[in-house]
This record gives sequence, C-alpha cells and structure tokens, in this order.
Amino acid sequence: MNAALLAFFSIFCFFLSYLFYSRFLGKKIYRLDSNIITPAHEFKDGIDYVPTNKHVLFGHHFTSIAGAAPIIGPAIAVIWGWLPALLWVVIGTIFIGAVHDFGCLVISAKNKGHSIGDLTGNIIGKRARALFLTIIFFLTWIVIAVFAYVIATLFVQFPTTVLPVNIQIIVAITIGIIIYRTRFGILIPSIIALIILYIFIYLGVYFPVHLPAFVGGQVESWIILLFVYAFIASVLPVWLLLQPRDFINSHQLFVGLGIMYLGLFILHPPMVAPALNLGVEGGLPWFPFLFITIACGAISGFHGLVGSGTTSKQINNISDARMIGYGAMLGEGSLGLMSVLASTAGFATLAAWKSHYSSWSTAGSMDAKVGAFVNGGAYFLKEGLMLPDGFGTTLIAVIVISFAATTLDTSTRIQRYITTELGQIYNIKILTNRFVAAAIAAFTPLILVFGGEGLSWKRLWPIFGATNQMLAGLSLLVLSVYLFRKGRKTIFTLIPMIFLIIMTSIAMILSLRDFIRSGNWVLSILSLFLLSFSFWIILEAITVVRKMRMGDIHTEELL
Repeated sequence: MNAALLAFFSIFCFFLSYLFYSRFLGKKIYRLDSNIITPAHEFKDGIDYVPTNKHVLFGHHFTSIAGAAPIIGPAIAVIWGWLPALLWVVIGTIFIGAVHDFGCLVISAKNKGHSIGDLTGNIIGKRARALFLTIIFFLTWIVIAVFAYVIATLFVQFPTTVLPVNIQIIVAITIGIIIYRTRFGILIPSIIALIILYIFIYLGVYFPVHLPAFVGGQVESWIILLFVYAFIASVLPVWLLLQPRDFINSHQLFVGLGIMYLGLFILHPPMVAPALNLGVEGGLPWFPFLFITIACGAISGFHGLVGSGTTSKQINNISDARMIGYGAMLGEGSLGLMSVLASTAGFATLAAWKSHYSSWSTAGSMDAKVGAFVNGGAYFLKEGLMLPDGFGTTLIAVIVISFAATTLDTSTRIQRYITTELGQIYNIKILTNRFVAAAIAAFTPLILVFGGEGLSWKRLWPIFGATNQMLAGLSLLVLSVYLFRKGRKTIFTLIPMIFLIIMTSIAMILSLRDFIRSGNWVLSILSLFLLSFSFWIILEAITVVRKMRMGDIHTEELL
C-alpha cells in the first residue's frame, strides 16, 4: 500500500469533517452565538483572562494539546499493524476527539471560563464536581511527571536539541513584551522568531549541550530544572510566555509537518509494515489497548482541560470555538497520522521494521517510541527533500520536545487552577494563593518521578493513558447531560462516551490486575481509586437524568 495515498485520503477526510460536521455541531448541537460575552472580556485581568486573536489562540491551544503523546502513542500502536492504528486515528479524531474538544471549549466559554471539572457541579451535582476535580488533579499530576520525564530523556538522547529549545524561551518572552507593550502585530515577529529558531537548530547540530549531573544522572537533573521552569511559567501572565511561545511553536509544527508530508508525497514510499500484526510477543492485547495506547492521537481528556482551563479564558468571540476546538484536534490527528506513517513507511525494509518492533519490550522503550517517529520523519526529509540527515533528525526532535514542553507549561497552569478550585470547595484558603497552588502543581510530581520504584517511564505511561481516556469519557458524559438538560440531541456525544468508558474500564481493570500481580502498590491503589471515582460520577449522572425525567430538576436551573 502506498503511504502517500493513505495520507491524502486521511487528510481529505479531515477536511470534509471540518467543512460539514463541525459546522453542523456548531449550529445545531453547541449553538454558537456571537452575541455572548466571553469570559476574556467579562473578567479581563491581563494575566489569565485575555481577549486573544483567534489565530494566536489557535496556535496556543494547538501546541498545548499537541504534545509528545500523539507521537508516542501511535508509534507504539503500529506494532499491532498500521491499519487499525490509522483507522482509529482518523475515525477517532473526527467523531470523538474533535467533538469532545469543541464541546468542552464551548460550554466553558459560555459559563464564565469554568473548567469542565468545575462545571460538573452545575450540570450533575456538587459531589460529582469534587470527584471530577480530584480525578483531574491526579491526571494532571501524572501528565506533568510524564512529560517532564519525556523532555529530560530526549534532551539526553538528542543533546543537539538543547540549544534551540531553550533559546526559544528567550525569544518568546522578547516577542511577548514587544507585542503586549507596543501592540505590534504578532505575525511578523513570530516568523522572525521561527527563522532564528531554525538558525539555532543548525547551530545545535555543531554545539550539542550535555547537562552536568547534579542530582543522580542527567535525566534526573533535567527533571529538577524542568519543574522549576514549569513553576515560573505557570505564574507568569499568559501573554508573556505561553501565547508567543505557542504561536511560534504552531508555525514550527505547521512547517515541520508540512515538509514531512511534502517529503512523503515526493518519496511516496510503501507501507513496509504489515497491515495487521495482532499477535505480539509479550505484548498487551490489541483490544482494548489500541484505543488506550494511541491516546491523544485520537481522543484525550487532557484536551478538555486545556479548552476549559486556559483557552476558554482567552477566546475573543464564541464563534472562534469551531476553528480552535474542532480544527485544532484535526491538526492533532494529522500529527498522529504522521506518527503512524513515519513509524511504518519510514523504514527502508520490512526486516528493519520487524527488528525495531520485534517484541513489546523493544517497541515500548523510550528510544524506540520516539526514535521510530524521529528517524522515520528524517528519512522522508532526507530521501524526499534531500535535507542533511543530522539537520533533519534535530529538526524533528526539536518539534517533539517543543510540544512536550508546551504541554508541561499548560498542564502546570491547569493544575494551579484545579488546586485553587479544590481549595475553594474544601475552604482551604492557602490553596487559593496563586504561588502556593503553582508550587503544589510543579513540585508534587516529584513523588511520582522519584518515589516508590524510582525513575521509570514504563511505570507511568499505562496509568496515564487509561486515566486520560477515562477522563475524556467522563467529559463526554458531562457534555451529554448538559445537552440533555438543554433539550438537544445527545447521540453525538453519548455514543462516543459509552464506547470510551467501556474501553477504558476494561483496560484499567486489566492493568490493575497486572499492577497487583507485580506488587506495584502505588499504581494499584491509584488505579483502584480512579476507577471507583469514575463509576461514582457515572452513577451521579444517571441519578440526575432520572430526576429530570421525573420532573424534579428543570433545565432553567442549570445555566
């Protein structure tokens, strides 16, 4: 099968879904009304609530959700064959992921920028709100630990990326100050910044940076520095670092993805990997773990946190939600699609692919996950566009790290919000302090990274994937109850919700069994805790729907 043909067909499906399906959702289901005053205008404070140009906000939202997960997940899942991975990326993105992201952004923007967890209190009930926020807290806790570990590992694996990734912070802050203080347009400065970034990518090839190990090894030392950075980034005004950095990164991703797809179309390589490879040595069963492993490449609960946690506080007009919510998820799907193609058609021969994916243990290592995407993408650039091998490898590795870093930034800020909301629920005033909440968000993940069995990527990823997908299912549950209360059709959120909750429940139960057998009590207790809370929220939602049908709750009480 020709990889270029598969890419064209998949992207065409994304285009049609945006043209028709997203318009239908916006008009008939989510009811976008341009006359609504958005939270960015109602609560404008120059820190978190900032009315933002839709193109800038698209860049911020897109890069915040487009972390390393949509690259890593599909790069693992192709071990079961490229066909199921590709189908789930395309179908999941169009009918589940984008519907979820769009809906979470809309209901938050219509309700004073409250997070999806906080809105659960109004839509389902106060107990459900506390349960949902607690699940979100633990998911974000895991996300911060996972992405800090990813970035640190990649800095050590690709030292040529350290210089360009870190110079981007300085450039972004400079652009943020120029734009905010002078009201200068962001397009030209961001293009200049992108050129500077590519210059430093070239320089990084000749000047790799190796961090001296001051805590354990290099990875541990990088993790400490990344947590300090995340704390600082989470308390800075969004216009100073997050918005300009994410806008630059959006250009970087568009250019990077664009040239990878261009190289793919010029090279038009065959899909050397098998279409189906369901019997994997020492591996997890493809059902239900395919849907969990691909994670953000098709649907992610974390996206709902970004949309309702930070993006909804910056949206200038509610009509922008279609492009930002639905459109950005299509961009994420395109990234997941490229990961599938790079991890299959990016190998020169079937023998090379089988060597890389010989067993679950070899495919599941960090080097194998990211290496398949980086090396496969570099193969497209080298063979299709004749770019130097070292430059192409560094360029793609910088893309992976940059988007993992934006996810780290955003998740730490979201965790700060969640901590504050939990402080308000339980009347713990110290948690409502911005700096205390940020410190809890940035530094408590050290427990996960260094506690228990010590530093371990494989220990964190399974619980991250399952919790992330369960949160997406619960967010769709909240959206479904919201639509039901409003008297609108729920089928477009209800069917994806049922599918996700069934898949993730089975996966979490199977994972819990394995954690108990291996004596991993930290993850066993955490899994049992999250699974119990999830079922509790579902029961709360069923109770609310039954009361509505009996006439005990009226829709006008909601919003």
